[in-house]
Amino acid sequence: MEVEELPSSANESQQQKFNLSVDSEHKATEFRLFSITKPHMRAFHLSWVSFFSCFVSSFAIPPLIPIIRDNLNLTATDIGNAGVASVSGAVFARIAMGTACDLFGPRFASASLILLTSPAVYLTSIISSPTSFLLVRFFTGFSLSTFVSTQFWISSMFSASVVGSANGLSGGWGNVGGGAIQLIMPLVFSLIRDISATKFTAWRITFFVPAIFQVLTAFSVLILGQDMPNGNFNRLKKSGEQPKDEFSRVLYHGITNYRGWILALTYGYCFGVELTIDNIIAEYFYDRFDLKLHTAGMIAASFGLANIFSRPAGGFISDAVGKRFGMRGRLWALWLCQTLGGVFCIILGLVGSLSVSIVVMIIFSVFVQAACGLTFGVVPFVSRRSLGVISGMVGGGGNVGAVLTQLIFFKGSTFRKEKGITLMGVMIIICTLPLFSIYFPQWGGMFFGPSSSKNVSEEDYYLAEWNLMEKDKGFHHASLKFAENCTSERGTKFNTSTIPSHEITLQNH
Repeated sequence: MEVEELPSSANESQQQKFNLSVDSEHKATEFRLFSITKPHMRAFHLSWVSFFSCFVSSFAIPPLIPIIRDNLNLTATDIGNAGVASVSGAVFARIAMGTACDLFGPRFASASLILLTSPAVYLTSIISSPTSFLLVRFFTGFSLSTFVSTQFWISSMFSASVVGSANGLSGGWGNVGGGAIQLIMPLVFSLIRDISATKFTAWRITFFVPAIFQVLTAFSVLILGQDMPNGNFNRLKKSGEQPKDEFSRVLYHGITNYRGWILALTYGYCFGVELTIDNIIAEYFYDRFDLKLHTAGMIAASFGLANIFSRPAGGFISDAVGKRFGMRGRLWALWLCQTLGGVFCIILGLVGSLSVSIVVMIIFSVFVQAACGLTFGVVPFVSRRSLGVISGMVGGGGNVGAVLTQLIFFKGSTFRKEKGITLMGVMIIICTLPLFSIYFPQWGGMFFGPSSSKNVSEEDYYLAEWNLMEKDKGFHHASLKFAENCTSERGTKFNTSTIPSHEITLQNH
């Protein structure tokens, strides 16, 4: 009787320490959107706002391209090269960011990168040539790597049952910056120009707005945030609660997990496509339909602003199908959503009516952005030990997809933009097919369930990342708790008679 009271008292203690219900890792098992309580919900809001600021800075130039290209005498090739540069810098930076999160914590890694890239945003105001234009876009684009720290931070704060929703909301609302800035920059530019400046001076002054915003969010993350439910990385490492992991081992278990590479390819043609559209869509509508700058910006903004609900919807869908059908449901939902995104992308390039193009673009944006949320509904389960590396690989895949797509279809004048958009849709459909090959031995894959002959459990899968010496030192305890909290990925149809008795006991508690 006394033994049964222990879990109850432990829960009471946890509720006193945390304002949200938590699991055995102290990760939140519920999500309260309008709460700012520390550490879980405060981390959520700091993560999406800081990522939002980086998106704002990275895509502050595209809505003013028609003005900037006249001022600097930019050619279509100059603009295309700079667009590629804006997303290429973050390819390796995202992998590095993932490793930094594993070793130093998401708070320090995120704030450091935001502060390091903010000077490039300020320097945009003094560029005077195609070369300097390309360079500021390249270095500003590094800040998009904060997406990795955002997803790592959220995955460290929220449990398996809600992590897809939390990741979808944080990533989606951050991505909204790419749409919001399409509205903000033309408005701020018009205001400054109307006050007293010429248009070639006004656009330069306008860039102080995103630069200041970016710096403020970095200090907010450092001062107000917390790395993990139980404290910051430095304190946890000093106390021994967070083992000092080896870089080589973390990296090894990340890059040797083939599931991370497939998700990186998939993400290259949902988030990578989103980055590509953010770079070209305002100019596309401006040139093809002969619109005013502000009108083209408003239409372009609707693509990015759809992230307010579309990417979060992907996360919610991932969690919902995960509860019913397990990991297999998450994978099927991702494939279906992203394939439909590819279909509507093809249609967008084929239609010639302004009104129809806008409608198709919005439908396309919903599917391709929801696919992003669905992708990161799967990512947290690929690896516990190398979560940051996997997040970085997948996030970097998004940038690789954007680079390749812009190099192939939107660099110079090889293809008309509408033709490039159609071909990009075909690429989306093709590059989503490898999802069929993802298989988790403890949960199965899209076509096959878990192997009954091997009888692999969640504990077997996640503890395989630790050797005997590391287990003797207790480094695997966090992975063990994570495995216990991931049994929900079996789905409600799973036959509990095949679950080891010690796991049933844990679940009942």
